Amino acid sequence: MKDLRTTFLEHVKKGLNGKVLPLKVLFWDGHEYLFDKNFLVTMHLKSAKIITQLLTGSALDVLGEGYVEGDIGIEGRYQDILAVAEGLSDAFPAKKPKTGILHKALHSKAKDKEAIHYHYDVSNDFYKLWLDRNMVYSCGYFKTGKEDIDIAQEQKLDHICRKLHLQPGEKLLDIGCGWGGLLTWAAKHYDIQGVGVTLSEEQFAFAKERIEREGLTDRVEIRLQDYRDIPERDHFDKVTSVGMFEHVGRAKLPEYFEVINRVLKEGGWVMNHGITASQQDDEGGHHSGSDFMDKYVFPDGEIPHLWRVVRDMAGQNLEVIDVENLRPHYAQTLIHWVDRLEAHKDEAVAMVGEKRYRIWAIYMAGCAYAFWRNWSALHQVLAIKQTGEELTPRPWERRYQYEENQYRLAEPDWGDL
Repeated sequence: MKDLRTTFLEHVKKGLNGKVLPLKVLFWDGHEYLFDKNFLVTMHLKSAKIITQLLTGSALDVLGEGYVEGDIGIEGRYQDILAVAEGLSDAFPAKKPKTGILHKALHSKAKDKEAIHYHYDVSNDFYKLWLDRNMVYSCGYFKTGKEDIDIAQEQKLDHICRKLHLQPGEKLLDIGCGWGGLLTWAAKHYDIQGVGVTLSEEQFAFAKERIEREGLTDRVEIRLQDYRDIPERDHFDKVTSVGMFEHVGRAKLPEYFEVINRVLKEGGWVMNHGITASQQDDEGGHHSGSDFMDKYVFPDGEIPHLWRVVRDMAGQNLEVIDVENLRPHYAQTLIHWVDRLEAHKDEAVAMVGEKRYRIWAIYMAGCAYAFWRNWSALHQVLAIKQTGEELTPRPWERRYQYEENQYRLAEPDWGDL
């Protein structure tokens, strides 16, 4: 009977199919194996149970959990570690659920609040270590790719405001407002009246204090509130949702967009910014790495494909007028975050512990790799509430998003007809 070390090596060699894996493996019993003498990654399997788990589960899930729980030691650059992990996932492909029935989160208000609390209420000071100066926890916007994270996030905030064509005095609702970065920027630079809602108590406290500190209490209100409980009707000129709808759930998207329809004025604009599945058959969420994310990072998170987003918006009279894929922007943002977290490792571990530090480091590095590899995408979808037959106001072209004074209202010119 083969021992587990031999079984592991045979699986990996067969799965690689002649490809080079720059990996050195140290086994629990002192043995070691070099897949390539010019190895870039050293992996220490501290227990034989890891191999058993690889044989029966998903490689990315097993490796991620093993690293977080301390059963696997890993040395090397994140980009090399993740490339090696992808190679190992080819040797140990994810197993489909035996029942064929995928878990679907109920997304009740209580469940959603619990999930948000787990991820976002870690510690404001922890997030301060590696987020930008505006505390923006979503994809930045790069014009050259060389910007630091502070500039990239300010460019993103401004890009959203320009894309929405915000005007002084307009009422802006930000669903999932985080630490208040977008509303603060919009109030200071575009002179809007804003309302932000969040389920995170830590974010709520920080954003309220921030609004007071910056003298914006007469223009911005922050609420600890579920999006389903927003009471306004036909009230807001513009609505933003940035990095929030991943928590909504695919089955709840029609209800989510119905709420947006309800709170928007006729002709109002909404900009939905969120992670999307790169392939339609990825929507089920049960792919290599998804179990790790569900357990350790985003409980009950669900990623829809773009087709579903556009369909469900259209079902609520939200006419899509602009779609932008920011996939490379999110990859670069995550690289900045991981680099900054690594630079503050000792402080982070002191705040949240070694385990949570490892979770955040490997999840963000893994997501950066996933965006570069087109395993995930990020779309900004701009839509207008259009319930009547008349053309709601919109620009002829997109130049207004990038150049001053380029907004040209689209109106039919019938001439002599």
